[in-house]
Amino acid sequence: MKRLMVRYKVKADRADENIGYVRAVYEQLARERPARLRYATFKLDDGVSFVHIVSQETEDDASPLTGLATFKTFIAEIGDRCEEPPVATPLHEIGSYAFFD
Repeated sequence: MKRLMVRYKVKADRADENIGYVRAVYEQLARERPARLRYATFKLDDGVSFVHIVSQETEDDASPLTGLATFKTFIAEIGDRCEEPPVATPLHEIGSYAFFD
């Protein structure tokens, strides 16, 4: 099982654009419903910082998320949208209550 948190900050004039890309990813996820993937995205109070949390259980450690066309579009120019680039941090669960179930 792999769990990851990605945090980044977009430029103020690009926040709505980023949200549009994120929503497109969720629309494709809802249509395709990939197995063994849990994914959540949060916008922080400043309106320009985002946190994505991914939990995946795949045999080959490949993420079904990165294969989505909408996700590829989302990340294609993320560097141009960002004021602070994405930083991925592995998460090591100590405990949770109904968070990943």
